[in-house]
Amino acid sequence: MPGHVQDRWYKTETGPDGKPVKVKTDRYGGGLRYRARYVGPDGTEKSRSFPDRQKRKAEEWLAETAADMSRGQYVDPKAARMTFQQYAERWITGQTTDLNTRIGVETRLRLHAFPRVGARPLGSFRPVHIREFVRDLENDPAIGGSYARNIYANVRAVLSAAVDDGHLARNPCSAASVRPPAVSAARVVPWLPSQVHAVRDALPERYQAMVSVGSGCGLRQGEIIGLSEDAVHLDGDTLRVTTQVKLIRGVAVFAPPKGNKERDVPLPTSVASALRQHMKNHPPVGIKLPWGRPDGPLTERRLIFTNTVGGIVWRSNFNFYEWKRALAAAGLIPTPEAGKPYASARQHGMHALRHFYASVLLDAGESIKAVSEYLGHADPAMTLRVYAHLMPSSRERARRALDDVFGTAQEP
Repeated sequence: MPGHVQDRWYKTETGPDGKPVKVKTDRYGGGLRYRARYVGPDGTEKSRSFPDRQKRKAEEWLAETAADMSRGQYVDPKAARMTFQQYAERWITGQTTDLNTRIGVETRLRLHAFPRVGARPLGSFRPVHIREFVRDLENDPAIGGSYARNIYANVRAVLSAAVDDGHLARNPCSAASVRPPAVSAARVVPWLPSQVHAVRDALPERYQAMVSVGSGCGLRQGEIIGLSEDAVHLDGDTLRVTTQVKLIRGVAVFAPPKGNKERDVPLPTSVASALRQHMKNHPPVGIKLPWGRPDGPLTERRLIFTNTVGGIVWRSNFNFYEWKRALAAAGLIPTPEAGKPYASARQHGMHALRHFYASVLLDAGESIKAVSEYLGHADPAMTLRVYAHLMPSSRERARRALDDVFGTAQEP
């Protein structure tokens, strides 16, 4: 057992006969009687006080401390008193991930985790607190299932780091009774070709080829906006995706595609033709933006798509003024009353063009691996989770294969 238990109400002195005797101290009857003391792994003395009649508890606490040290689960009591918010703020500043990712993590923790568990000392976390936290996220109507999972994942990452740094013995999120927030399995419903054409035709002419690139090559909106002249070989059969335009705290920057994954995608003749006509009508413009972060080095790209004054296409302006107007014209969202804003149309954002692209390829029998590569997904498993229901069923493939061999039987 490390250290010992000190009785602060009595002290030992030598009596008249030379034998030790216990005498009351000036603290007798006041304050906590017992102080359990030990030397921690850092070489400094630690202690905890207990009231009268709790000497056994003090000894048990020392025994538990010794066991934690031997198991490598010891947590310094002072470190355990640091709150979740104090530690999380330090943890965020030490991250080396993409700046936009760090901003997203900081925002989710600040808005949704700190108000709920920010003041709780790290050493006091138990699985019940995480279960209550998950329940609060699920009951908040303003927080969707996927977003709630991201918040939970960020909290779990902070607590895992706290365990690594010795502030917490174990991560309460790892308990069997804790589960992440539930996510409804909403299936992607791809647009029909007629809807793609209707939206394209309803956009101003200078933006129509953006729909061709999104639906015919599967690019993300930021990749379409950041598409440069040197990435497109109109006489070839490939489009190279190397750059996107994204906003970091309101500042537009050039950056690699999501996940730093450059990729080549097939360039259909129809898309090449649309781009050729677009660049004839609206020649590419050299645009200089910082690379990677607002204070990054200025980099120039000759962008294929620009706004009416020769600058970058600002996503927020485009989505509000051009895209939603086209959605309404195509009948995908209602036309608002005069002076009223357009309805929310999250499922009909430009990402719908990627869903359409994937559905066409899968329906044509393209492999999930190839579709994943063309979309720039992290791995085929992600593509399968999103689009598995769009793949032709094995029964249908079996029927087609057998009909190809034996022909279709005619009724007598």
